[in-house]
Amino acid sequence: MGDKHVVRFEPVGIEIEVDEDQTVLRAAAAQGITLMHGCKEGQCAACKSFVLDGDDIELDRYSTFALPDFEQEEGFTLLCRAHVYEDVTIELLNYDEEMLRSGHPLQEAVAEVVSIDPVTPDMRHLVLKLVEPTEIAFWPGQYVDITIPGSTETRSFSMANTSSKESGQLEFVIKVYPDGKFSHFLDTGLAVGDRLDLVGPYGVFTLRDGRDSDLAFVGGGAGMAPILAVLRSLAERGSTRKATYYYGARTQRDLCFEKELYALSESLPNFRYVPALSEAGNGEQWDGEVGLITDIVEKYETDLSETDCYVCGPPPMVEAAMDLLSRLGADEKRIYYDKFTTTSPA
Repeated sequence: MGDKHVVRFEPVGIEIEVDEDQTVLRAAAAQGITLMHGCKEGQCAACKSFVLDGDDIELDRYSTFALPDFEQEEGFTLLCRAHVYEDVTIELLNYDEEMLRSGHPLQEAVAEVVSIDPVTPDMRHLVLKLVEPTEIAFWPGQYVDITIPGSTETRSFSMANTSSKESGQLEFVIKVYPDGKFSHFLDTGLAVGDRLDLVGPYGVFTLRDGRDSDLAFVGGGAGMAPILAVLRSLAERGSTRKATYYYGARTQRDLCFEKELYALSESLPNFRYVPALSEAGNGEQWDGEVGLITDIVEKYETDLSETDCYVCGPPPMVEAAMDLLSRLGADEKRIYYDKFTTTSPA
């Protein structure tokens, strides 16, 4: 461990101690302070902030798409990559006052594989049983980092369940990539009874309490996991908020959790599930929506100015959905998203 320094966040007036070996984001999360963030790898810019005071800051490898050289020279930084070597003051450019002080401190855990079941040709439902500790606290929609066995590398996956308190379990929906370091191992090397190391929770893709506004969810691929967690949470609360889930897939074989999603309308009287296929045909009998999921959202929605919007899935889908939601009047501060970036050289 290195020396510790004080980081003060403005305009919220929060101070934390940060070890030189930790990034500012990791230190804040460990202390239950939820700063806005996404990929934690210097690719998405969700944690971009401005240094008001202090110069001795070094950044781990990051993408210049997230932080161009001219912005760094002007004083901008990425909290997920920043190590501080003196006391500094940082202005948060993107923050959620409801989330800042309501975070759960990070926990390291060991979990045992209970099951690995295919839910589509290229997505797996992974269930883990927590061993030590036997539960971790998280908000529905958050994620953990799982260490790839035999390495120090991690991959981030959102929980699909709402809590580990009673079951002691964590559920995930993971897309398998042929060259994915974790997902390929998931299909070829991981077995029931194996143990995995994980740390979390991370993420701000969670319900904001105390609201009765409408909800719009837009998802694709493994973006199913955090949205399913939030929907399950709404059902557990007996919510009466109007909620619509738009989910895009290529073919019917790529749809999952259909039975549960349609059944949610019984416990959520104002809920509607709208799946759409971008490649319907080839002899399939399908009487649902056809087209890109953004086109379907535009077909059904006209004014989202008073709606809380949640978007999760592959980066191209998320970017297209974000543009569309803005055009439909959604408030930028009420669009919450998880962009499933792939790990690649920055």
